[in-house]
Amino acid sequence: MTSNPKIRPEHLARPAVVYVRQSPLDQVRHHQESGRRQYDLAGHARTLGWREVMVIDEDNGKSGATAADRAGFQRLVAEVSLGRVGAVVGLEVSRLARNNRDWYQLLDLCGLLNTLIIDAEGIYDPRQLNDRLLLGLKGTMSEAELGWLRQRAHEARAAKARRGELIISLPVGFVQTRDGRTEKHPDQRVQAAITLVCQKFAELGSARQVVLWCQQEQVTVPVVAREAVWGDRLTWRLPRYSLILGILRNPIYAGAYAFGRTETRTRVIAGRPHTTRGHARPRADWLVLLREQHEGYISWDTYERHQQVLADNAQMKGQMAAGAVRGGRSLLAGLLRCAACGRRLRVNYSGGVTRYRCRRQSLAGCGLAFGGLRIEAALERELLQVLTPGAIEAALSTAEHATEDTAATRRALELELQQAQYEATRAQRQYDAVEPENRLVADTLERRWNEALARVAAVDRRLATLAAAGPAPAAPDRATLLTLAQEFPAVWADPTTDPRLKKRIVRLLIQDILVEPATERSLDVLIHWAGGKHTRLRVPRNRTGQHRRCTAREVVEVVRDLAPRVPDAQIARILNRLGYRTGAGNSWTQQRVISLRHAHDIPVFTAEPDGVAPLTIEQAARRLGVSTTTVRRLVVTGRLPATHPVPYAPWAIAPDQLSAEPVQQAIAAVKAGRGIPRTAPETQLTLTNGRI
Repeated sequence: MTSNPKIRPEHLARPAVVYVRQSPLDQVRHHQESGRRQYDLAGHARTLGWREVMVIDEDNGKSGATAADRAGFQRLVAEVSLGRVGAVVGLEVSRLARNNRDWYQLLDLCGLLNTLIIDAEGIYDPRQLNDRLLLGLKGTMSEAELGWLRQRAHEARAAKARRGELIISLPVGFVQTRDGRTEKHPDQRVQAAITLVCQKFAELGSARQVVLWCQQEQVTVPVVAREAVWGDRLTWRLPRYSLILGILRNPIYAGAYAFGRTETRTRVIAGRPHTTRGHARPRADWLVLLREQHEGYISWDTYERHQQVLADNAQMKGQMAAGAVRGGRSLLAGLLRCAACGRRLRVNYSGGVTRYRCRRQSLAGCGLAFGGLRIEAALERELLQVLTPGAIEAALSTAEHATEDTAATRRALELELQQAQYEATRAQRQYDAVEPENRLVADTLERRWNEALARVAAVDRRLATLAAAGPAPAAPDRATLLTLAQEFPAVWADPTTDPRLKKRIVRLLIQDILVEPATERSLDVLIHWAGGKHTRLRVPRNRTGQHRRCTAREVVEVVRDLAPRVPDAQIARILNRLGYRTGAGNSWTQQRVISLRHAHDIPVFTAEPDGVAPLTIEQAARRLGVSTTTVRRLVVTGRLPATHPVPYAPWAIAPDQLSAEPVQQAIAAVKAGRGIPRTAPETQLTLTNGRI
């Protein structure tokens, strides 16, 4: 029996609880002396007089900063609150709690229910003022100690990060040397794969498109296998979106050292703190950013452009983001904004027609909505004025990129083949080194050798397929491109031209476009060019009943002039020779001319003139009793007045002109065999107007 007056029979009648906790888990595994000392406290409690001693060690490896997720501490508090504990035994106060809230809760319960607190330095009765004051001071010191430890650790880590020496882990493509420097991975295949990813993003302008291209071409990228426990942790697989996005967003690939790009956030859920990590910070809030710290795969300027493209591609990041380039018909999607509210205009496709409208169309004062045909045509005219002079350079650049893409794909496959051949050779050496009698090992090595050989054959077949396709076509010379540059507007308007390419060109030149109603029938368009200049346009709206398939007004007027003179089939031939097309872009036929006449109430051609309608050359020749050649000569020489509304259309001769005296004299001369008198040409010199 102990002689300490604080220990009384009512304390010994209840069991003593020994609380064992050590953190983190690494200390539990490798620093076992502290654990032995805590477990030895059970013997110390028996020495003090307790016969029943209970050990609670469920919280080993857990932090004492909070009681959340500490089932052992919660169990201890529950036992004390029920009055079942005579003494709480711990090596020191910090083992019980590092938080004053949890510590004072236990301290109040022990004082209320007459439970002693025992540590390696003494026995305390929380009901006594001096003991309670000392225990409170120890709890405060324990909490402050944890804060000091964290502060020193954070300051040391931050100081090392400011020097660019804190390297927790490196992404794929980089290795750390023995002296702490960061260098590119020595494997040329790894370097080529990372460079290819950056080049394809600069070409395609979308991380998702890079993933789809790699899957289509079966181009693998290196991945660090976290689950690997032995051997090389670098594996090769088809990329996922998260991997490509991580490469593009990480500034380490631009030769910069960055620390503190993410932060940890804590929320209280169901009364417990819930911590989440990995929340991205704005670049201005990064703790450390050191440029040109090591050799990168891209320049810093290229990295900046990539971040801007990624930010513009975001579809759900607010109204200021233009969104990624998509394959829809809309040429100006993401660029048009309402001048009244500044919101990005939404694109709708209905019945083959592109329409733009403001998202706040239902609100008062903002009802902007219009069709896209006229505004896109007006913008294309402005763009072609800028793009046509640079068509030659664009064609040369496109041809060079095509050649580079083929070369990059072939290079990636050649490096993959070298890697596969090395692994096959290595598997063969391992198989040759094993004893033939050890079939358990030999069978496994033989299977690995066969798999390596199969991989070599697969890569070899892919290279053969690429070689069978032939070399990339050589870039045409500048003289040939100079001739083709004049056809650039036609190439731009060709339906087979990739809309994504056109949209990317538009976004390179135009920053945004503000649109507002100017009048009831027109729009006021303000173009903000990428160079800082502005262009203001007035774009008319379609009238009621007009749409993109309406026949041009000019064609309707031509048909109206020709219908009284020639039949529908001949009208169709004239329109086709003049290069006119229907509203749907088709050539003209007799049936289409008939439909157009019915739609615009144009009378049909009649074979017998009514005496008022104009005559053709054939009809005039029959009335005069001469050949059509004679009538044509009368028209050409001006003796017979006639009109010619459009090229390739028949001449129109008024019936009353046939009875004119000059015409009758010419006809009489022809019938008498004298022929039509010739007129002197206007350029012939005479004695009266020539020079002597």
